[in-house]
Amino acid sequence: MNELKVPSSLSRISPLVAAAGLSLGLAACYVIPVDPRTGQPYPAATRDAGYASPGYASAAPLPAPLPPAPTLLNVRLYPLNAQANKGGMLSAQVVDNNAGHGTFMVPYLGDTLQGESTRVDASYASFGLVYQQVLGPSPRTFSGRRGIANAHGAKGVNAQCEYLLTGPGAGTGVCQFSDGANYQMHFGG
Repeated sequence: MNELKVPSSLSRISPLVAAAGLSLGLAACYVIPVDPRTGQPYPAATRDAGYASPGYASAAPLPAPLPPAPTLLNVRLYPLNAQANKGGMLSAQVVDNNAGHGTFMVPYLGDTLQGESTRVDASYASFGLVYQQVLGPSPRTFSGRRGIANAHGAKGVNAQCEYLLTGPGAGTGVCQFSDGANYQMHFGG
């Protein structure tokens, strides 16, 4: 019999060469996960959100959260003096954008006064001045979310108001009109 004798230095290298060749051959392979229900490969994960594998829908990106919808606050104004009695009870509207600002509209003596409303914090120095002018100089404590509103009409009359919101759509306040009419405000209803 003819036996091939491999030198001992080569016999040590052969397993190393075989292992290296095997690992190089497997380095180009990868595993594809398959959905057992359909037999189809799962879609490849990509960084491109717009990419979709054939037969699979890509997930739509989540929309940006929408700002809260504006809130309509109905306000009734009750006359407090003779000039206000000429206008009678008024129904006003505040459209609050829920971000500290809104619009204010009140019909008065055949005119529509339009303006804006703004929430103010406790450090707003002049808050309480309209309360004092309308209700008198008695000491007051204010609790609730504070706000001011101003409106102007085409006939030259304007209104300045201060209010406190004590709950969702609920609160009270006062308005002083430039023609001398004084009103008390009630929110809600």
